[in-house]
Amino acid sequence: MQAFLEPTQLDPMAKTPSKAHPWHGISPGENAPHVITAFIEIVPTDTVKYEIDKESGYLKIDRPQQYSNIIPALYGFVPRTFCGERIAKLASERSGHIISEGDGDPLDICVLTEREITHGDILLQAIPIGGFRLIDKGEADDKIIAVLKGDAMYGQYKDLSELPEAVVKRLRHYFLTYKNLPGEPAVMELANIYGRDEALEVIQTSMDDYAEMPS
Repeated sequence: MQAFLEPTQLDPMAKTPSKAHPWHGISPGENAPHVITAFIEIVPTDTVKYEIDKESGYLKIDRPQQYSNIIPALYGFVPRTFCGERIAKLASERSGHIISEGDGDPLDICVLTEREITHGDILLQAIPIGGFRLIDKGEADDKIIAVLKGDAMYGQYKDLSELPEAVVKRLRHYFLTYKNLPGEPAVMELANIYGRDEALEVIQTSMDDYAEMPS
């Protein structure tokens, strides 16, 4: 795995500490997977899709948001996770599909909150309550659903099954359509919707995948 500077390390060419890489230089939290640190890339008001640049750790513009499809929650990933062989095996076992590999990215997460967060490139504490097991062109692409720790409205929900149906439908519609292009077949398939216990298992599995990422 490529070495990245920790927050306390100094870049010899700079006078100030270097920024920690959001994927590799930040812990998922001492209480992970039950309470996790999430790095947020995009928020519902963004008209451009941002994503982490894997080499530098800075946000980059991926593409303009397609059509009227707006992310319905804060969206990012869990640091020091990886969707690799273990995630693919778990997805195959639980979905009944033959899935040979994960998508090769950190584990995606959506965080629900009543508060308006105006920009990404931030860290927050989230409590997982469930997830969507998506298959993207044959690759496992789980989306963990979580609530912002201490949120006055969403903090009451402990499992995805407790969420209002309209919230679940909105999330499902977004993930099934956000990559669609006119006149082309859909690329995303929803294999399973699962609750808190399985979400914790998926997070731990992705942490195990990360621990064995090739150097």
